[in-house]
Amino acid sequence: MKIESHHGFATRQIHAGKEKNPKGALATPIYQTSTFEFDSVKHGGACFAGESEGYIYTRLGNPSLKVVEKKIASLEGGEACLAAASGMGAISSSLWTALSSGDEIIADETLYGCTYSLLAHQFRRFGIVTTFCDLSDPGNLRDALTERTKVVYFETPCNPTLKIIDIESVAGIAHAYNPAIKVFVDNTFCSPYLQTPLAAGADVIVHSATKYLNGHGDVIGGFVVSDEAFIADCTMIGLKDLTGAVMSPFNAYLIERGLKTLDLRMEKHCSNAEKIARYLLGHPAVTRVYYPGFEDFPGHETAKRQMRRFGGMIAVEFNMSRDETAAAIDNLELCVIAVSLGDAETLVEQPATMTHSTYSGEELKASGISESLVRISVGLEDAEDIIADFERVLRR
Repeated sequence: MKIESHHGFATRQIHAGKEKNPKGALATPIYQTSTFEFDSVKHGGACFAGESEGYIYTRLGNPSLKVVEKKIASLEGGEACLAAASGMGAISSSLWTALSSGDEIIADETLYGCTYSLLAHQFRRFGIVTTFCDLSDPGNLRDALTERTKVVYFETPCNPTLKIIDIESVAGIAHAYNPAIKVFVDNTFCSPYLQTPLAAGADVIVHSATKYLNGHGDVIGGFVVSDEAFIADCTMIGLKDLTGAVMSPFNAYLIERGLKTLDLRMEKHCSNAEKIARYLLGHPAVTRVYYPGFEDFPGHETAKRQMRRFGGMIAVEFNMSRDETAAAIDNLELCVIAVSLGDAETLVEQPATMTHSTYSGEELKASGISESLVRISVGLEDAEDIIADFERVLRR
């Protein structure tokens, strides 16, 4: 049966991309091979020339990867998808494809730390300039656009403050100025179950598949989703020649297995996060809770429009110093102190000293990241047990 866009999300997350196996295997086999045999020299030459379909070398394509790429493309509503060895592999492979020396990027000022470092520091070495501004105010984008702008890049919700950016407004402004500008959205915090940026006007989606897509904390991987032409360029230029950041077939297998329960996991993540956010909101040790589900949270109405639910991520500021905050989360027992997100376990971290340590003090302040901010990736445990863990610590 051919899986179409009219099929439901759960149906597509299980069936999309699957190919009938000649041996009758229900699960997609792991094609753990570096190279592929040709029928003849003529066949090999035709594959290299693009005149015949066939696999050549896993850096250029692999059946295990192809299945999960088709699945992600279906879930995101894109024409094609490229798998990469990590989220940063996906981001760098796609941006290097879209950019050349002399080009400009406009990016939101609040980004994952390694993305920020790439845009703020590393690209500068190659003559690519990034202008950072607050894209939650569309007027800032209008002021920043120039004839050299080739990419507009942001996350929504942003990491770690959960700031919401209106995808449709940003894409509309960028494309009205120059239709050739590519609007990139990092959709890691939402997954395609909660948000589909291409439907709102974005051109390119990037993911760290390490997080919700896999969901089990045992994979490093990334994806790029866009139109067929751009993904072909990302494959043959960004990934093949520039980064070589190829996902392993085994990781593709693990991600495909995790995707079969994506909707179920996301519903539980979201429900738990809502309960824990409401508990933290009323606690005297808490100064502020960042959670898009609160009606008075900036961007709540936008989040309600472009997201199915409000996600499994929370950020919280405690009424403590940086060191006191660190000491408090050190005493948590059930919650795990670890970076990453989207795992079955609830993970907590201090962005200023961990995931966003690439920011200077001034950059942290400009991005709204305080030293007492704690990011919580709410897991799949019983919410009451997570609340009890925080209550035991905060009571002190």
